[in-house]
Amino acid sequence: MTEKILILDFGSQYTQLIARAVREANIYCEIIPFHKAFTIDPSLKGIILSGSPFSVNEENAPSVEIASFITQLPVLGVCYGAQLTAKVFGGKVDKSNKREYGRAQLDIQQQDQLFNGISLKSQVWMSHSDSIKSLPEGFSILATTESIPVAAFKKDGTDTHPLYGFQFHPEVYHSTEGKKMIKNFLVDICGCSQNWTPASFVEETVAKLKEEIGNKQVIMALSGGVDSTVAATLIAKAIGPRLHGIFVDNGVLRKDEFEQVLETYNAIGLNVKGVDAKDLFYAALKDQTDPEAKRKAIGKLFIDVFQSESLQLPNISFLGQGTIYPDVIESVSVHGPSQTIKSHHNVGGLPDTMHLSLVEPLRYLFKDEVRKVGLELGIPSDMINRHPFPGPGLAIRILGEVNAERVDLLQRADAIFINGLKKAGLYTQVWQAGTILLPVKSVGVMGDERTYEFTVALRAVTSVDGMTADWAHLPYEFLADISNEIINNVRGINRVVYDISSKPPATIEWE
Repeated sequence: MTEKILILDFGSQYTQLIARAVREANIYCEIIPFHKAFTIDPSLKGIILSGSPFSVNEENAPSVEIASFITQLPVLGVCYGAQLTAKVFGGKVDKSNKREYGRAQLDIQQQDQLFNGISLKSQVWMSHSDSIKSLPEGFSILATTESIPVAAFKKDGTDTHPLYGFQFHPEVYHSTEGKKMIKNFLVDICGCSQNWTPASFVEETVAKLKEEIGNKQVIMALSGGVDSTVAATLIAKAIGPRLHGIFVDNGVLRKDEFEQVLETYNAIGLNVKGVDAKDLFYAALKDQTDPEAKRKAIGKLFIDVFQSESLQLPNISFLGQGTIYPDVIESVSVHGPSQTIKSHHNVGGLPDTMHLSLVEPLRYLFKDEVRKVGLELGIPSDMINRHPFPGPGLAIRILGEVNAERVDLLQRADAIFINGLKKAGLYTQVWQAGTILLPVKSVGVMGDERTYEFTVALRAVTSVDGMTADWAHLPYEFLADISNEIINNVRGINRVVYDISSKPPATIEWE
């Protein structure tokens, strides 16, 4: 039985960071919206209440039955979760004299298991406009800061399980010992055994897949990316060649990627069919210049090709997918659906007419955990450590119309950039990199000849999860070498620029 921590989400931007801190302690957890019903079973070891953009004093402020929870489990409230705890038990929460945001020094006033191994003065991160002005009866202050009288507290007494509150955010990077505090709550207070590892995940998941799939057949679209490859390998470990992978060459993959990925799949024993559909995709992309139109054309045709291939395989019952946890969390947002900035980079869901049941072995893993599981499964590190690559591929890195000639230009320039990063030992320092072909021609001089050719932009960013990103500060000498190599070897390109925009306000991809 896998031990579990439940994180009740009140809409904080940091909720996923709490989950990451729990997982890093080798303890399984799940995030659910605060209003979603759940069952307290023997596997559940504790509950964490997240922060929130709401004020506990708003008329319709979200709330949960904390008094009921602590009759069965330890509870930790973080920021809004702490303020809600104080208020529902009879304490006072009010507007702060000034909005408290940023670094603060935590002064521990009372030693507790929660602070085992923690400095008496520790840097923490504040982000709130309300403060706990007074605690309810039966509660005691554990820590303060210069401007906050109640920075951490505990409910006293022996009639219930421990109840704690942090006014600060222990889960963020700037709380220097925050993850240790979370670990203390999980291990010393909730009694978690820290046995959730990549190896245990593989063992449990393969056993579940064998039971779920039985003797039936699974079809799966593979992209060559980390998520689909790891998901397929887990499924294949459970059912062998009854997993039928389909890898489509949509004409906008990286240079030689189709052949290289198929070779890797063959080497790790996956049953995968490669489908060369380049010409179909180029025909569908002809005259398409709008980014959304390109995405939709590729998505629709991919589904058509995939369905056509699936009809050649009788008795398919399941559709495998590489869905990961951030996709699942976003789909149950507290605030409902967020505004669509653009269609998701990955190809969307397949039509209901296929009548297949979904099998998603990575549904509760974060990206970094998927990589660890992939390495545990013996998938080559080159494939596991690949940068993210958008589903529409180079089509959204060619601004304007996509055709075979422009794809060839971009593929060759991009290969020089990516291989250069690897040779220089910079590839693993960058979260994502790629080359963009601009619909701009400029004058150049090569020898005694005047040229009028395309411009490419190099893009490289550092990030944790792609939600925010900073441009990678690559060495000037490296960029100079890459520029020279592209211009000297790719006829049709005579100018190279480097994108120094961060996300936000820019996005990682140009389209």
